[in-house]
Amino acid sequence: MATYTGISSEAFRHPLDRQAEQALRSLPGFDFVARKFVEFFAERPQLVYLMGNTIQVGPRQYSTIYHMFRECVRDLDVYPEPTLFVEQNPQANSYALGKEHPCIVINTGILDLLSEAEIRAVLAHELGHIKCGHTILIQMAIWASRAASAIGEVTFGIGNFVSQGLLLAFYEWRRKAELSADRAALLVVEDLNTVMTTMMKISGGSDKFANECHLQAFIKQSEEYQALDEDGLNQIYKFMMYNGVIGSMQSHPFPVERLHYIREWSNSEEYKNIRAGNYMRNPAEGAVDVKVNSNGGNNTTNSESDQLRRQLEELQREIDRIRRNQ
Repeated sequence: MATYTGISSEAFRHPLDRQAEQALRSLPGFDFVARKFVEFFAERPQLVYLMGNTIQVGPRQYSTIYHMFRECVRDLDVYPEPTLFVEQNPQANSYALGKEHPCIVINTGILDLLSEAEIRAVLAHELGHIKCGHTILIQMAIWASRAASAIGEVTFGIGNFVSQGLLLAFYEWRRKAELSADRAALLVVEDLNTVMTTMMKISGGSDKFANECHLQAFIKQSEEYQALDEDGLNQIYKFMMYNGVIGSMQSHPFPVERLHYIREWSNSEEYKNIRAGNYMRNPAEGAVDVKVNSNGGNNTTNSESDQLRRQLEELQREIDRIRRNQ
């Protein structure tokens, strides 16, 4: 396996990830949500919960997984080393969280469904989120979404300030962030087919009928999905599905779309240069943080709150206008 000593997340970060983050941060209301998040959110309870309810992976607990994990940490040059947990859950899922105390959680559904090489791809994907500094914004997005749908007093008043437009921007960024993490997986496992079979199995794989799932058919499905865009109405349907107009908002790109993006990048000069050792090196932490101005949320004046509310209402009206015209 290749080791990318000193690699910067900017070496492989997807440009759509970077653009979506910039768009999110520029929206009215983002700084307010960031202040509230910093004021009330704490990482330590999450760590305590995981320590009490899952298995912490180590030299004598899931030793095979631990060895693979340590190799992935080394290969992506992730520091400090996150803590890895296995949670009893049949859903094939995994996630990363935390900044001061970064953690990765993989469900038993992942371990039961995937091969060792595919599990390595999942571990590298989640480490890619940590390497890129995604975890704080992901947690902020989840927190803001829950707060927006709850009672104002319970959510410290944030529910009054989170517009649909801001939530749309959070979810758009989350989807694009997955593309960067997929690139991290490919860099570590060095095999495109392994990354793609991982996506296929998580989409609808079955351990019992694994011999009846074929990657080439899934790739063909991905190509046919892309071809749907030739009909402008299908593009509208995709937009509506991603953004909760039809169904619920999607936090991840559809797997067949992720397949398209990672296949495209695997043939790029950028990928080949990184594999050859020609990549941006930077020992600094991930690019994403939640630094805001020094005024605490409790010091926001009524006039500032009114102004922010008006800005959010104007943005929401614009979102509604765009939807009506589609």
